[in-house]
Amino acid sequence: MGDPSSTTSTGPLLQLLANGLKIWVRRQCDAVGELKLELHGSALELLRGRLSGVSLMAKEVIFQGLPLHYAELKSGPLKLNMNLGKSAQVVTLEQSFDLQGTVSITDKDLNQVLLSDPWIWLGDWLAEELIGITPLGGLQINNDTLELQAPVIGQQEPARRRFLIRADQGTVLIRHEDVDLEASLPMDPAIHIEEAVLNGGQLHLKGRASVTP
Repeated sequence: MGDPSSTTSTGPLLQLLANGLKIWVRRQCDAVGELKLELHGSALELLRGRLSGVSLMAKEVIFQGLPLHYAELKSGPLKLNMNLGKSAQVVTLEQSFDLQGTVSITDKDLNQVLLSDPWIWLGDWLAEELIGITPLGGLQINNDTLELQAPVIGQQEPARRRFLIRADQGTVLIRHEDVDLEASLPMDPAIHIEEAVLNGGQLHLKGRASVTP
């Protein structure tokens, strides 16, 4: 069985950089399944410590405790420091860079992560804001709707509410499908959501972010 990481880059210097960037990406994540990289630039640019950008495709990624089923990202220009004499860390990034692309999260993974550390606070916040009780009992994506559930003391059946979502002002707006009730997800200011869609049991997000090495 081969290495699930791969790259389309050619030439020894670009291949060395690709391998170094794959090491860097894996170090930023708790786990990475399949990982593919494509470098955009030339060996001459690289010798000057710059690269036009990198395209990345990854599957089954866990980033800061958040499981991503699929991610397809493209960076802006990169400023690099090549450590050719150090095998442990071939490349370091010298300054912040921009990312844009899409990520997908299954409702199974989203359900699990919102009921456990370090994201349980977000699950309880959703239950409080959108159902009026805590804690969150679970969620499910049905076609284009998000169903949230919360246990009710003294009742066998949990409270259930169904919501629609869309991108709004850089974050995700969750709106009840029937009544005037909505909440916007707390969002890192470095992340800007441009599109949010529920489909096929998954949450699909498109956006951009500023990444600090």
